[in-house]
Amino acid sequence: MCQELQSAVVDLLIRTPNSFTDVGSHTDRFLLNPAALSKDHMVQFRFLGILMAVAIRTKKPLDLHLAPWVWKQLCSMPLGEPDLEEVDLLTFRTLQGILHLENSGITEENFHVMIPLDSFVAHSADGRLVPVGPGGQNISLNFSNRTEYVERALQYRLHEMDSQVASVREGTVSVETLKKLVRYRDIAESHQLVAWFWQSLEEFTNEERVLFLRFVSGRSRLPSNPADMTQKFQIIKVDRPVNGLPTAQTCFFLLRLPPYTSQVVLAERLRYSIHNCPSIDMDNYMLTHNTEPLETSDTEE
Repeated sequence: MCQELQSAVVDLLIRTPNSFTDVGSHTDRFLLNPAALSKDHMVQFRFLGILMAVAIRTKKPLDLHLAPWVWKQLCSMPLGEPDLEEVDLLTFRTLQGILHLENSGITEENFHVMIPLDSFVAHSADGRLVPVGPGGQNISLNFSNRTEYVERALQYRLHEMDSQVASVREGTVSVETLKKLVRYRDIAESHQLVAWFWQSLEEFTNEERVLFLRFVSGRSRLPSNPADMTQKFQIIKVDRPVNGLPTAQTCFFLLRLPPYTSQVVLAERLRYSIHNCPSIDMDNYMLTHNTEPLETSDTEE
């Protein structure tokens, strides 16, 4: 599978631009393909994320020669100019040359002669000439707006693979999978509270979804096939003070929701709970310390 990913059998990965120009570092490394944007591509990227998750959980290394650029994105670490330099030295130097013209002899009069670009376009990581920013191909590049051009070009290059990265990262917790497992108690699926809850979960980052899953089940991921789950995810509406904290019971895969005045408040209270809930190992802690067991479950507030 790793050989196929790195041999163009599937088009999810591309070699770094430095590899094609044979300059700079990481000439033997790969990036996610920014041109792979179809629905099928997103499914394949998600499967790549699942493959990575399985490799981590089973401690079986994958023979994937990805550039540090990719790993930083997967770990939600921000990219900067040095990262572009590491994978595309020529583009980095070109942008720096356009930005810093102090000692180059290039002036407003000879700018178009010396700089072979007419509009706000730049080369993508896969070599395509693409507009940078809305309507970039219709904006004339000149001496006075070159700083804006360089800023746009950098932003485009540093974020052109965001969609692909997001799909890879979805290989952990899928909201759609969770919806297939849900069972509602004392509340209808059409209730406003249910709609607010799912909207909040959709807006969460992948890290927050992992925390939520640990809060309600003690798990860090869901199986790709809902049929592999023997337990339903239960949502219960409880008669508690308005805008209170939600509670959970991991052993029953259960979430209790009090009434809320808005989706924003629900999301804020849910975030607070998943970030501040007690350890899911509290039962073991109490056994080793010879204390009385709690009446509620391990992650209940």
